[in-house]
Amino acid sequence: MRDLSGGPRVLLRRLRELMAEPLEPQDRLDRIVRQIAGNMVAEVCSVYVLRADGVLELYATEGLNREAVHLAQLKMGQGLVGTIAASAQPLNLSDAQSHPAFRYLPETGEEIYHSFLGVPILRTGRSLGVLVVQNKASRNYREEELEALETTAMVLAEMIATGELKKITKPGLELDLTRSVTVDGDTYNDGIGLGYVVLHEPRIVVTNLLNEDAEKEIRRLAEAMGSLRISIDDMLSRRDVSMEGEHREVLETYRMFAHDQGWVRKLEEAIRNGLTAEAAVEKVQSDTKARMMRLTDPYLRERMHDFEDLANRLLRQLTGYTGRTTAEGFPNDAVILARAMGAAELLDYPRANVRGLVLEEGAVTSHVVIVARAMGIPVIGQAAGVVALAENGDAVIIDADEGHVHLRPMADHRRSYEEKVRFRARRQEQFRALRAVEPVTKDGQRIALMMNAGLLVDLPQLSESGAEGIGLFRTELQFMIASTMPKADEQEQFYRNVIKQAAGRPVTFRTLDIGGDKVVPYFRGHEEENPALGWRAIRLSLDRPGLLRTQLRALLKASADTELKLMVPMVTEVSELKVVRELLQKEVQHLSRFGHGLPRKLQFGAMLEVPALLWQLDELMEAVDFVSVGSNDLFQFSMAVDRGNARVSDRFDPLGKPFLRILRDIVRGADRNKTPVTLCGELASKPISAMALLGIGFRSISMSPASIGPVKAMLLGLDVGALATAMNEVLDDVHAMTPMREVLARFAESHNIPL
Repeated sequence: MRDLSGGPRVLLRRLRELMAEPLEPQDRLDRIVRQIAGNMVAEVCSVYVLRADGVLELYATEGLNREAVHLAQLKMGQGLVGTIAASAQPLNLSDAQSHPAFRYLPETGEEIYHSFLGVPILRTGRSLGVLVVQNKASRNYREEELEALETTAMVLAEMIATGELKKITKPGLELDLTRSVTVDGDTYNDGIGLGYVVLHEPRIVVTNLLNEDAEKEIRRLAEAMGSLRISIDDMLSRRDVSMEGEHREVLETYRMFAHDQGWVRKLEEAIRNGLTAEAAVEKVQSDTKARMMRLTDPYLRERMHDFEDLANRLLRQLTGYTGRTTAEGFPNDAVILARAMGAAELLDYPRANVRGLVLEEGAVTSHVVIVARAMGIPVIGQAAGVVALAENGDAVIIDADEGHVHLRPMADHRRSYEEKVRFRARRQEQFRALRAVEPVTKDGQRIALMMNAGLLVDLPQLSESGAEGIGLFRTELQFMIASTMPKADEQEQFYRNVIKQAAGRPVTFRTLDIGGDKVVPYFRGHEEENPALGWRAIRLSLDRPGLLRTQLRALLKASADTELKLMVPMVTEVSELKVVRELLQKEVQHLSRFGHGLPRKLQFGAMLEVPALLWQLDELMEAVDFVSVGSNDLFQFSMAVDRGNARVSDRFDPLGKPFLRILRDIVRGADRNKTPVTLCGELASKPISAMALLGIGFRSISMSPASIGPVKAMLLGLDVGALATAMNEVLDDVHAMTPMREVLARFAESHNIPL
């Protein structure tokens, strides 16, 4: 092989002309391989394309037997071509047949060729095929020849990605880019959604690959790189970025990458080989990602995500991209895919069109998950790599019941899920028919079914679900989705709107529960080793009384001439309630002094979440007007289980005897003191666990709006007295070994109770 005939810039220019001509796909591919062979003075040039079944098929060749096109095949990892595709790394060999991976394909006639240069055809780090040149003479190809072939492979990657090759793919077969993929994750909010992918941070599609002026493109790159570095420095210097911690470490990594001269040299080299600045970024990004995806070290793989994000930021600088999918271009059935996102960003999307949310990161307690759950959106988290596998507009199914994301599902698979969705819709119709039915058990016990909420978008579900009121209104969600601290008048107007939309139904407001894992962007906290047990909720509010008094004043003013039910979260000692009640009384006196209207009735309550209160039950019941059990935290603290830790979160059953005995003791303490008690955690949201709560004495439970129908259907057929007898018999028997969940399931089955 001699010097490149005209160099890579000439080759790319000729390929661009070929891509613009109105040619049939096979003719275009044939001309491309002839052009590459002629430019690189190669006796063979071949293109292998990866199919969905993991087979690399010869799609075009110049130099090998023409009859082998669409017949010659190699499996992924098989032969030299399969090795390149599997490793996403080039092979440069002076004697291909002596390589241990060499596999002879007699139909191609390639046995006379010795030197071999093959590069993967990459898109976002994924192998879509392999591009090969060969010569009879034994020699190693030069570095600039390798660069030229890698650059040329980008053109082929775009050709494959556009779907042009579907026309010449054998009937019944599909290319790998369009194959069905299932990604597993963790269920954060159950449900099923069918729709089309919307990437929260869409990849920049580089359509202008080839440059006309390399020096001009290098100047563009330098300007964009300078802007990128300044933006990172600005983020690091902001006051709301702490001087230490994980967030700062990530930004420091970004700064290191942005100043890496090796990265810049690779980008400039790709530009001098004929690419535009943005195409050079895409090429280097794809090459780097392909190498790093094979790493097993989790720290280094995480750095891959940092590098990818930085490269995307640079692409946005170069292309001037400023926004996401517009409302006009937003699909009717959207499933949003993101590495991570904020709660406010989710609310920017049209709620009526969102069918699901998939996150590569996040936890079940993250802000966006809390908001999505409040909006009734199915959510899957920890779905590793899903963003890179998807394209905007891909068909997708999110099965958040089982924790599966099905990308580009096959027709039969989609039809199966469509039937599941129709079945769920029919059940929802049945539940809606129960909205006006009184929630009275078979033996005459009336149960108060309340719903949990935290946003104005939740309020229409009061009527739709048939809930009697809001048993838990999470006031912190207003703070979590705001970019600055909500002012007193903003809080007052918000609470006034909630009360107005509740239309006379009771609303129980929980005072601010921030801190710990609920970090608001404008409130600077402190690094804590165990934030769930740290400075949060009432502990934070008592240390920042101005914050609490502002909220109490806003709630009192908004509730003028109505009833205000107010409860305090994360109470550990009854003495804390006395301090809050004193602050509340001061606000009442202040408003009265200045002629403001006041609630006609004020009820003061406490959340029972901390086990220490179990030994203060009588004092607690005397100090408040009502108690609400926060079963999520109470279970977590009682069992010493972090519910965000997948290794232990499912180790113990909240329907096990120990926790049910705790809950029964609370009910008995409330009965003893004639204090109303309700439960507002996730435990109330499943028919079987709601049944258990009724069996141990709860007569008021609060849950997600979607759960009210199924729970009501369960209780209408329930003889709660018979259930209580069966449960108490097992709970009181220290030798009984049958799990309580099994006892409950048997009772439901024998009494024909729908679960």
